[in-house]
Amino acid sequence: MSQTVSIEDSPVGGRIFFSGASRSLMEEDEIQLTSVGIDIGSSTAHMMMSRITLERLDTRYIVADREVLFASDVMLTPYLPGGDIDAASLGAFFATAFAASGVARDEVDTGALILTGVAVRRGNARAIANLFADEAGRFVSVSAGDRLEALMAAHGSGAVAASGRGHTVLNIDIGGGTTKLAVCRGGQVIATTAVEAGARLVVTDDDDRIVRLEDFGVLTGQEIGHPIALGDVLPRKVRARLGLIMAARIARAVRGQESDDWLRLPSLPRDLSFDGVIFSGGVSDYIYGTTQDRFGDLGPELANALRDMAGGMGLPILPQVGGIRATVIGASQHTIQVSGSTVFIDPAEALPLRNVASIRPDLALAGDTIDPVAVAKAVRTALISRDLADGVSPVALALDWSGSATFHRLDGLCRGLVAGLADVLAQGHPMVLVANGDIGGLLGLHLRENDLLDNGIVAIDGIELSEFDFIDIGEVIRATGAVPVVIKSLLFPGDAR
Repeated sequence: MSQTVSIEDSPVGGRIFFSGASRSLMEEDEIQLTSVGIDIGSSTAHMMMSRITLERLDTRYIVADREVLFASDVMLTPYLPGGDIDAASLGAFFATAFAASGVARDEVDTGALILTGVAVRRGNARAIANLFADEAGRFVSVSAGDRLEALMAAHGSGAVAASGRGHTVLNIDIGGGTTKLAVCRGGQVIATTAVEAGARLVVTDDDDRIVRLEDFGVLTGQEIGHPIALGDVLPRKVRARLGLIMAARIARAVRGQESDDWLRLPSLPRDLSFDGVIFSGGVSDYIYGTTQDRFGDLGPELANALRDMAGGMGLPILPQVGGIRATVIGASQHTIQVSGSTVFIDPAEALPLRNVASIRPDLALAGDTIDPVAVAKAVRTALISRDLADGVSPVALALDWSGSATFHRLDGLCRGLVAGLADVLAQGHPMVLVANGDIGGLLGLHLRENDLLDNGIVAIDGIELSEFDFIDIGEVIRATGAVPVVIKSLLFPGDAR
């Protein structure tokens, strides 16, 4: 049985990967990967190139070092007249960025493509994916909704790391159209919400005439009693008032007000207290004074108002890590060979699977009984937090198994998993279970022999998945009965704090 080693226990730190002593890993004692992180959102697009160093420690590899090799300029996301993202202009931008990095595209070992905001829309996502078709097998592609954006920003800004040892830290990520809030406590994100407030709801040209206006920009103007329209001149005083009203909107979200029409997600719990706040996203560069550039939007005005808001609420502003780049710096890729004696694959055609997102539901598996209703609820909560509840994509469910494998315990767990994954299974995807104990084969057998579902079943073990991990599972190697597995773990600037 493998032994889990926590980040705190590791002498060199970093994300821990491990396998049982009987499982074969790569032979090299040190591995270096070239990884790229690409972030395309409603307002901006940029790229970071990194070198990831993995070191062998006994029977596992750890991320020993992360070095940013290149950071591109930040491009304002280009649009076509009809409102779709201009994929051709994006392609030219990234071609220039790759050339400037000095790293050829075929020299990149792994990476992550993150799409947010309007980039997630079907037509945009398809066009953007085509730009990176040659890297499809190596890159993790993530379409992030509000919840996942909030989670990723909290990790990337350093808020999750700063909340360790019992602290409660609020992360406020301000983008072009929306602001995401994440409450971090004890090294975990415990609550998120999103607000219709952002720097580029109204954009002006050099003559202060409005050249871009979102619907919520129009509504915000109405809220302050100053209707605005395309072509209008936007006075400095009105800009300041727009910043103030959006900051007030964000403050109401911080306090957990439930009846706010500007919320995009359920409200935060009321009466939370925070040890400090970290800002991320483009507007945070103004808050922390790292830029004075103006882009014709409301970034400076919103930053001033948010700084005052934090002071008025008694929230110390803590140091950040990523700023506008508080997204992935890439992905680390690790190959592990899983023992064939405790896996269950049915049918064989269920494999291979590639770039399957993982979830880690908070399951109570230590007692004498396992409540299927509680399991289903926990699975559903995990799916929602990762924006995977629509069932469009397959999902790998990570299990921390404990206790005896009695019929009743297995039955409670399996029935709960089937219920919780109902929307995913309804789309015809296989049930993919990844356990850290030798339970994969038993789970698969129980599901199939008790007719709990008709979908394909892929149950493997000896692997521990973490938040933001993606997994490739290859076809069974006939000579050994083993299943080759590749784990791709997203890396954030804040993880290195």
